Amino acid sequence: MTATVFKVLVTDDEPHARERLCRLLEDQSEWQVVGEAGHGLEALELCERLQPDILLLDIRMPEMDGMEAARHLATLESGPAVIFTTAYDHYAIEAFEAHAVGYLLKPVRRERLIEALRHASRLGRASLRELARETDAAPRNSICVRQGDGLKLVPVDQVLSFQAEQKYVRMYHRKGEELLDESLKNLAAEFGERFIRIHRKALAATAYLDRLEKSHDGGHRIWLHHVAEPLPVSRRHIAAVRQWLKGRR
Repeated sequence: MTATVFKVLVTDDEPHARERLCRLLEDQSEWQVVGEAGHGLEALELCERLQPDILLLDIRMPEMDGMEAARHLATLESGPAVIFTTAYDHYAIEAFEAHAVGYLLKPVRRERLIEALRHASRLGRASLRELARETDAAPRNSICVRQGDGLKLVPVDQVLSFQAEQKYVRMYHRKGEELLDESLKNLAAEFGERFIRIHRKALAATAYLDRLEKSHDGGHRIWLHHVAEPLPVSRRHIAAVRQWLKGRR
């Protein structure tokens, strides 16, 4: 019977740290390093392309740190098991809130690394979304979307609205629009008071709310800054929108 080999992706902004982790795994037949990344966004791109089983992920990195990358991975139906590596022990609680299955302090010792990998391997390709239901991770600072063959980040503070369309959510932001493979319910839960539900199929960014007005058919609609057309507000959510606008004054 052929032994299972688990694919490992190593992510750290310091080349010598990546080299050390790869070296520790050179003589290990259970785990194969399939790639290296220097920051969180590169890790997301490689996860999509290489489909690793386990992600060794540094926390403090430029462009996108490990915590942010883990929160993006948590939106996937199936992603790698995450093992954080860091020189700072005060990240431990936040790491597990970001759905890590392991946490290693640098310099990483071989026996601790193998122990963490064995634990992650027992989980197999665990769904980070399932782990996310058991924790209360901080919300993302940006939304990761596909752009051609790569990925790009849209800062959450530039998002104007989320609007459900059949199986997808269309995200409107200051520089355009994107389709997301996420649910409106999960987005509302994650971002809390930064967005208000104006309709069962729409969330609007509270930072961009302008004014509420009655429409010709007797309903209501809300104007957002930087948006040419108003959005309908359902009868069910009109009171909450009015209350929010009143409290802003």
